Amino acid sequence: MSIEIKLDSVGGKEDASYEIIEIYVKEGDYIRVNDVLMVVEGDKATIEITSEYEGVIKQLSIALGQIISEGESYIHIEPVSNVVSDEPRMLDEKTSKYDLAVIGAGPGGYTAAFRAADLGMKVALIERYSSLGGVCLNVGCIPSKSLLHIAKIINEAEEVHQFGVEFSKPQLNIEKIRKWKDRTLSELTDGVTELARLRKVDVFHGTAEFLNSKQLLITEHGSPHQESTLDFEHAIIAAGSRANKISHLPDDPRIIDSANALSLEHIPDRLLIIGAGIIGLEMAAVYDALGSKVTVAAKYDQLIPECDGDIVKPLYDRIAERYNVYLETMVSKVVADDAELTVHFEGNSEVPTVQAFDSILVSIGRHPNGHVLSADLAGVYVDEAGYIPVDSYQRTNVNNIFAIGDIAGKPMLAHKAIHEGKVAAEVIAGLHSRFDATVVPSVAYTDPEVSWIGLTEKQARSRGVKYGIGVFPWSASGRALSLGRGEGKTKILFDLVTDQILGAGIVGAHAGDLIAEIGLAIENNIKAHAISSTIHPHPTLSETVAFATEVFESTITDLYLGTSLALNR
Repeated sequence: MSIEIKLDSVGGKEDASYEIIEIYVKEGDYIRVNDVLMVVEGDKATIEITSEYEGVIKQLSIALGQIISEGESYIHIEPVSNVVSDEPRMLDEKTSKYDLAVIGAGPGGYTAAFRAADLGMKVALIERYSSLGGVCLNVGCIPSKSLLHIAKIINEAEEVHQFGVEFSKPQLNIEKIRKWKDRTLSELTDGVTELARLRKVDVFHGTAEFLNSKQLLITEHGSPHQESTLDFEHAIIAAGSRANKISHLPDDPRIIDSANALSLEHIPDRLLIIGAGIIGLEMAAVYDALGSKVTVAAKYDQLIPECDGDIVKPLYDRIAERYNVYLETMVSKVVADDAELTVHFEGNSEVPTVQAFDSILVSIGRHPNGHVLSADLAGVYVDEAGYIPVDSYQRTNVNNIFAIGDIAGKPMLAHKAIHEGKVAAEVIAGLHSRFDATVVPSVAYTDPEVSWIGLTEKQARSRGVKYGIGVFPWSASGRALSLGRGEGKTKILFDLVTDQILGAGIVGAHAGDLIAEIGLAIENNIKAHAISSTIHPHPTLSETVAFATEVFESTITDLYLGTSLALNR
């Protein structure tokens, strides 16, 4: 049975009429949710009308130049659940062959697809989520940052009383918060969908498996699932990763991962977060602000073990005042009953051996999806962990198949995947491109933020690197103090022979924004004096980068270092 679709109010206007200036579909077309059906023009705006359904167009009651009003019927769609198709469905000769098939539409995947399309290739983009953007846009980077922004506002409103400003306790409407977060995601995912349409990239929502080195089996979402084969000259695997699990924990809906946590289905009174990496600590900040009594348990002796201890210490000091942080602690057992989850801890004698919680968030890293693609049928080597090794051109052991992002190796970061995606697309197009980045920055969007790039001091010591160091405490930064956040610091490591920057760590407000300057310096072999002699605006947090360099050079005037001035020389 077909569904009659009527024009809703457009652009916030009711009882308005519009002229149809473009029609993108015809009767018999198969359409998906968010596909553009037509473009209408009103008094002051041109607006795209998109589909809310997936299915086949049975009747089209519109024409170019027609005037259409709110409430007027313009299309009949046979929903996907009623569509009958042959299985497996072979795409016709005209549409089955692609220059490039990209598996995964996260930031790396859609970047690769769009760059390839811009270079003249016919591109297919396959995404397992119902909207483009992958884990990052749908259940990762973007929703977490939206919620962290709310957490920051809540915390600042609470803490500003020390400056003489008093706010009442905030009233939280979780449903509205969830809708705001989802609206932010929709704006971004809709934007990516539109970019795909403008570039004429064919999008398939479903899963992909290799049949051989030139064909994929696509299983598209819908009821029933539709299978089709897709021929390609080249493929880019951008299938990402998934959250690690703890095998000895019970199968209980109250034990969740970060994707579940970001849905905000429930705000538990008592939340245990297992893992003190970036994702776990960001979720701790969100749920603490939303009212949960948070406990973080981690097996390592510091937060974010990849980073230097002195850089994460200001973060530890701040959050330890707000919630429990159990370091060097393992969860040995969890007993689930109707009332609560009883957790048994071991490893740290100062931590309670047994404690009850209402929910547990497991955040102990991620593992790549290399083993779910039948890559072996294409001859692609996948290691035991699920990674697909690549060369500097992002090429796998099979010449026409490339891999990028999480599945191609650590660090598992969207900005690395984006860079790799462009490289892969350009290499396939015959351009001289390669992944030659010296460093990749990392950021924890906690409060305070933590960022680092290049060599850490721990790594430099373990490798026997002779390095100098410049550290500037934010307690001497006018901008940091004016924000009431003088706990931060900027630390930069330098080569003692060349004065070039080896790495850096920053903790404090907007640390993630500040680290980019260091990355630029490392990639371009910039020496210390080039940083310190560049005039940084005052008062800003960016000054702390120049000041840390001046500490290394022993030219700092905003600190008095006394007899230690010559330590680096």
